[in-house]
Amino acid sequence: MIGISKLYCGTDEASDSLRYGGSSGLPAGYLQPPADKKPVVVWNVTTQCNLNCIHCYSLSGAGASRKIMTYNEEKALIGDLAEFGVPALLFSGGEPLLHPRIFDLMDYAVKSGMRTALSTNGTLINRETAERLKSIGLSYVGISIDGLSEIHDRFRNRDGAFRAAMEGVRQSLEAKIKVGLRFTMTRNNFMEINGVFDLLKTMGIHRICLYHLAYSGRGAKLRNSTLSNQETRQVVELIISRTAALRGDGLETEVLTVNNHCDGIHIYLKALREYPTKTRRILPLLKTNGGNSAGAGIGCINWDGDVYPDQFWRTRILGNVLREKFSRIWRGSGNGFLHDLRGRRALLKGGGAADAIGRTSATATAAPERRPSSTTHGRRIPRAI
Repeated sequence: MIGISKLYCGTDEASDSLRYGGSSGLPAGYLQPPADKKPVVVWNVTTQCNLNCIHCYSLSGAGASRKIMTYNEEKALIGDLAEFGVPALLFSGGEPLLHPRIFDLMDYAVKSGMRTALSTNGTLINRETAERLKSIGLSYVGISIDGLSEIHDRFRNRDGAFRAAMEGVRQSLEAKIKVGLRFTMTRNNFMEINGVFDLLKTMGIHRICLYHLAYSGRGAKLRNSTLSNQETRQVVELIISRTAALRGDGLETEVLTVNNHCDGIHIYLKALREYPTKTRRILPLLKTNGGNSAGAGIGCINWDGDVYPDQFWRTRILGNVLREKFSRIWRGSGNGFLHDLRGRRALLKGGGAADAIGRTSATATAAPERRPSSTTHGRRIPRAI
């Protein structure tokens, strides 16, 4: 994840400790991860879903009922994750609210000491559900919104899905739960980003994660819908612009992009052009974040116990928690693939973005400072693309 609001606007986020680790006596914003950092875990607890999204990475849906673990096996897994020191557990699916004992599982996770979150399509959250989630002590609800009414419904293959999801957002906010939106960017919906940012502002939504399309599950069929390089740059510029505008309005909404760590380099180079002293803060954060953290800072567990490097990388099974504890799988003493993932810098060939940053950072303080403008390379940032 690339924290747009953190890197460009300098906001302090609740998730900073997960992304950058604990303080090592450095100034605020210069955070370094502990040597034995444990992963955030995404747990796809079911394949059942009341929708049939065109980009679903787990191929979930109404007819996608597959073997899931027993309740005792699920509780044993939560206990192992807590004992291992997993800082956050994200319940996902499918639609996790269709799991028959989801509230019991989330309650057990919270009481086990883990920051517990829910990733949902939002359509099943009524007042009673929201109040129950609040009483459990849930840290966060992420609700998928991929456009405004017509576009969102088309992505979900169901009329009325947007209206139902927004009711879930409203009920969660009224219950005083931290709410975020999850938006997957394609050529079919990127023109809706402005409207979704308007929702953030008018409803007081706390967070948004904008995902670059992952070619996983049904998303693999949308390759032709991927944004071009130029479109991606324009979209990232728009996201930065709207994030800065929220900050200017006094709102500290957390804004992140996911699945393309080039966004971090884009922000760095933008700051280098516009406001070079910002780069002194941005560079250490980018280096600490380190890019994609699959198999290190994040992991995924399937409904049947299979473990993956992350929720999108579903072609490489690391083990199964029904045969071996997650903690042992993740330590991976005999797993050469995990070892290579975590030591990938030594295996990379050729010049990379990190090298480019290193070469340009020396010029950052020497460059003449100028105020940020609403243009980039002479082109005005579009309000709507």
